[in-house]
Amino acid sequence: MEPEKFQEVFKRLEAEVQKVIVGHDDVIRKVLIAFFAGGHVLLEGVPGLGKTLLVKSLSHALGVSFKRIQFTPDLMPSDIVGTEVLTEASGRREFQFKKGPIFAHVVLADEINRATPKTQSAVLEAMEEKQVTVFGESHLLETPFIVLATQNPIELEGTYPLPEAQLDRFFFKLMVAPPSPPELREILKRTTGTAT
Repeated sequence: MEPEKFQEVFKRLEAEVQKVIVGHDDVIRKVLIAFFAGGHVLLEGVPGLGKTLLVKSLSHALGVSFKRIQFTPDLMPSDIVGTEVLTEASGRREFQFKKGPIFAHVVLADEINRATPKTQSAVLEAMEEKQVTVFGESHLLETPFIVLATQNPIELEGTYPLPEAQLDRFFFKLMVAPPSPPELREILKRTTGTAT
């Protein structure tokens, strides 16, 4: 793609996401940069700042599939990558691979630091290799593929912080700041139809 055409596409995508997301212009731009560069993003911020809405808006603007995975301490790697399921067809029993939510173009790994290191590593393998391995068989992920992981900087009790070796799988670690007073007014206007 020619640079001028790419710049036009990039600006149109940015404007499309900004129709839904108020503020966070720098975060939106960097998420799009990571997407086009084939990288992944770690978003950090307190709840309620629109991190999930940002990821959904991005997938909608791109016209690609989206899956959200809520990370909890009891989440297993097979809950993310999928598993072999015994099926019966034409009188024969056989194992068939059932894909997990990691098989999407845009994957939101919500509160990734709440899952155990074993479960985190399942996502990190997919991010690095663009494939998952189940029972010794590799399954390629769809392209394009981007993981946007979130973590909450507060309430760290019961979390499993990502070690440095895993943090390097992310293209960017972006801090999502609370909206400014003018941005709050715009959010109110968009969501309630009234301005204050």
